[in-house]
Amino acid sequence: MSDEKVDGYLADWKRREQSAEAMVPMIGRLFREHGVIVKLFGNYLVNKDPVAILKAHRSARQILESEISVLDTLPVLRAVNELNLAPARIDLANLTMRFMAREDGIHPRDFVAEELAAVATGRGRLRAEPQDVVLYGFGRIGRLVARILIDKTGGGDNFRLRAVVVRPTSHAEDLAKRANLLRRDSVHGPFHGSITLDHDENALIANGNMIRVLYSDAPEKVDYQQYGIHDAVLIDNTGVWRDREGLGRHLKAPGIAKVILTAPGKEDIPNIVYGVNHQGIRDSGPILSAASCTTNAIVPLLKALNDEYGIEHGHVETCHAFTNDQNLIDNYHKKSRRGRSAALNMVVTETGAASAVAKAIPELAGKLTGNAIRVPTPNVSLAILNLKLLRGSSVEELNRYLRSVSLESPLSYQIDYTNSEEVVSSDFVGNRHACIVDAQATIVTDDRCILYAWYDNEFGYSRQVVRILEEVAGLQLPTLP
Repeated sequence: MSDEKVDGYLADWKRREQSAEAMVPMIGRLFREHGVIVKLFGNYLVNKDPVAILKAHRSARQILESEISVLDTLPVLRAVNELNLAPARIDLANLTMRFMAREDGIHPRDFVAEELAAVATGRGRLRAEPQDVVLYGFGRIGRLVARILIDKTGGGDNFRLRAVVVRPTSHAEDLAKRANLLRRDSVHGPFHGSITLDHDENALIANGNMIRVLYSDAPEKVDYQQYGIHDAVLIDNTGVWRDREGLGRHLKAPGIAKVILTAPGKEDIPNIVYGVNHQGIRDSGPILSAASCTTNAIVPLLKALNDEYGIEHGHVETCHAFTNDQNLIDNYHKKSRRGRSAALNMVVTETGAASAVAKAIPELAGKLTGNAIRVPTPNVSLAILNLKLLRGSSVEELNRYLRSVSLESPLSYQIDYTNSEEVVSSDFVGNRHACIVDAQATIVTDDRCILYAWYDNEFGYSRQVVRILEEVAGLQLPTLP
């Protein structure tokens, strides 16, 4: 290889790196000053360093089958940065692709002004006051929801995570231990930012967010108003109460207006899969359920397939990462098989996800069966959908359809798509979608198909919970283009 070629690769990298460096302050300004979230095919670019921005561009090849260059997106972003925008989500990849498809020689500034005219209305707020949020429970989902909310604080106009509630303890270092669990995570890595302690207020200060740690052994015993918390949305991460009577105890606590459960709700509690049946939830009562991680993974995909092909019947099998409900070593457990060591065994167990589908997609009631295998990995699960469709297809047609759904449909925040032959479960840690279609694994024989969908059962699910929270709080941003 010639020295000229070697130097050429390095020079190209430097140009791209410089372009990504130029993007960082523009993305940050749009977020903090305007409430504008810049993303690239579902990859959020807010608070990302230059290398992460370059990797997001590179990963687009899994969807486009070609890389989108930062050299192409930078001029478009510069034009966006010149506008006086209202809060919105802007997909820089889609915007750039539309610009590159134009053949009339339009200037990026004029093109962007035309495409974003609907939100080029000046800075504004979605709410008169920020929405107060309380986390009841601070386990796996609670801490990830906290990370997401802190990351989305921006100028502080939308959300304020005001408190987390945990069980009473006599441990003198409890606050420090809570901080360390938020600061470091064996699966999701270090917290992006700074966490300090305010011992006088018994609070964590996370990227400027003051989050009180409160102690209670019963939901109704906390007076949130004494801490200046009003009309809050409480997210119950404990799963201890799943019926209307139990969850209703939160509403007896001064300062709480609505409750979101991060587990399947019982009785007549609405089980919401955001993207599928979230419409109207602001007026559907004070108690909602975000269903389960598996239900959130399979329902959007089933809806997409049922809308296009129709589903006659099918079976859903999940290979699910082990959870805190299982035993680390063999010990007593009230449920069959779950008493055996989670780290050493694959464990056949039940899942209610298949039957729960009917709550979100009533026309699929009675058409699906389901089961689960807990596997010895700590995070990221795999749903295998074996379906009989109402009309035939092919691998190419089905994958093409699901790729388009992931890019351009109302389900683009729920369904991601990968076309790599080398991906494994750990590649999807931190993925923000409810599920990721593995196109290389798709099998189709006329009207029978088998689809493989990965999902981060912790982070992807937590993002779905926050989407429900945004809807309840009236904080849904328009997505452009």
